[in-house]
Amino acid sequence: MTKGAPLLALAPATADALSRWLATEAATRDRSPHTITAYQGDVIAFLHFLGRHWGEAVTPTHLAALTQSDMRAFAASERARGFGARSLARRQSAVRGFLRWMSDREGYDLSAALSARSPKFRRSLPRPLTPEQARETLAQVSADQPTPWIAARDVAVLTLLWGCGLRISEAMALDGRDWPFGEALLIRGKGKRERQVPVLPVAREAVADYLRQCPWTLAPDQALFRGARGGRLDGGQVAERMRRARAALGLPSTATPHALRHSFATHLLNAGGDLRTIQELLGHASLSTTQVYTGVDDTRLMAAFRAAHPRN
Repeated sequence: MTKGAPLLALAPATADALSRWLATEAATRDRSPHTITAYQGDVIAFLHFLGRHWGEAVTPTHLAALTQSDMRAFAASERARGFGARSLARRQSAVRGFLRWMSDREGYDLSAALSARSPKFRRSLPRPLTPEQARETLAQVSADQPTPWIAARDVAVLTLLWGCGLRISEAMALDGRDWPFGEALLIRGKGKRERQVPVLPVAREAVADYLRQCPWTLAPDQALFRGARGGRLDGGQVAERMRRARAALGLPSTATPHALRHSFATHLLNAGGDLRTIQELLGHASLSTTQVYTGVDDTRLMAAFRAAHPRN
């Protein structure tokens, strides 16, 4: 394969198979549009690599002859292009999903290609803020914004992340019909999973303060959190507020809106919260994800597991 070789167009049958696989993932696995777009890019990159590697457009029949050597060559090519271990592992995961689907559909034996290992990487997460840092951040975000209603809005959003453990996307998705908050808030998270999240009085008061000052009329089918021109607030604007606040306070770059969600989980755990309950509040499908999120050790994880699954 020559460096810089032109991309080959996908064979129609392969393009059709890819489209059907993506449709299946979206319909049966509750994949988000963002995830489907990422999967499409990952698999197309793989198929274009094979086209250059083999010198011809890849058909479904070609895929039946895939070897472990081909998969290793793809990994080496992506590494040479600057892909890190995390990005490469994600790309290979999408490729394996597509190949498994093709294997099941066409009856191919792709066990050799699928046995190629993905690179190992250490999963990194934003470090939680201390309670004092979180309070200082909210105060700084408010002080940094000269427009009172926007300052109140940003504080309300960040209070929901820290006080209720919401993802930034979940806060942005709230509509007027979700207000007023009761004792608990119904959240639809990743994979369309629903969960009930208790609402602390401080979070309810922060949102009420924002709505008292907001110049836009609250409507059931409109966004709860509005941008300056009245549209739905974008999470990037909240991230920028956090960036300015952490710069003013001398906090590390890991002090992001998502770090406030980590702070919610960690502070709750440190106060004696049950790991299984924290998992439910965060909307994690796996307890091991909550383990990583809170930095809990394996001993405490196993204790929570045994409590949830007692032996007779």
